[in-house]
Amino acid sequence: MPRSVNAVASRKRRKKILKQTKGNFLARKNVYTVAKNTLEKGLTYAYRDRKKKKIEFRALWIQRINAAVREYGMTYSEFMGKINKKGIEINRKVLADLAMNNPEAFKAIVDSVK
Repeated sequence: MPRSVNAVASRKRRKKILKQTKGNFLARKNVYTVAKNTLEKGLTYAYRDRKKKKIEFRALWIQRINAAVREYGMTYSEFMGKINKKGIEINRKVLADLAMNNPEAFKAIVDSVK
């Protein structure tokens, strides 16, 4: 009895991976074994960096708040301690945005905390 191979499914699986690696350099886009490794590594990086992105943005917001608050003679940690003590429920993303785009509103928050 001849060996039965499902070539249709195999080709589909390979073409799917080669389609995802479109735009890569040299063999990474058209040699299946190389493309498979490239795709796996790329997807791993993508997963990792979706988590890392949140950490990096939080750090950016903290730097922006710190820079804005120092103009009023406070440090970031003092400011956040006082803002929490006052019970003002506003997150770092909004505070950083106010500090950059609406300094008057940010100054009002700082004055209410002092």
